[in-house]
Amino acid sequence: MIYKMKTISITVDEDLLVRLDRLVDDCRETGSNRSRLIREAMKDYVARMERLIEEEREREIFGRNRAQLRKQATALVREQARQ
Repeated sequence: MIYKMKTISITVDEDLLVRLDRLVDDCRETGSNRSRLIREAMKDYVARMERLIEEEREREIFGRNRAQLRKQATALVREQARQ
């Protein structure tokens, strides 16, 4: 599979870079390098943030519709109790 990749520049604190390079050294046998580790970290972070944003959106929807959902749940429980 061919990926379209772009080159970017980032500025990082020296301590973080030292820690990243240690990880790269520890993961050399798996073919890791700085770019690969940073890409993986970015993918994980973006996926986590997307989930958090979606969860917040769902909380807002549930919050706005709380009364209606409560009525529907009560009606469903009553219906099931009659059966």
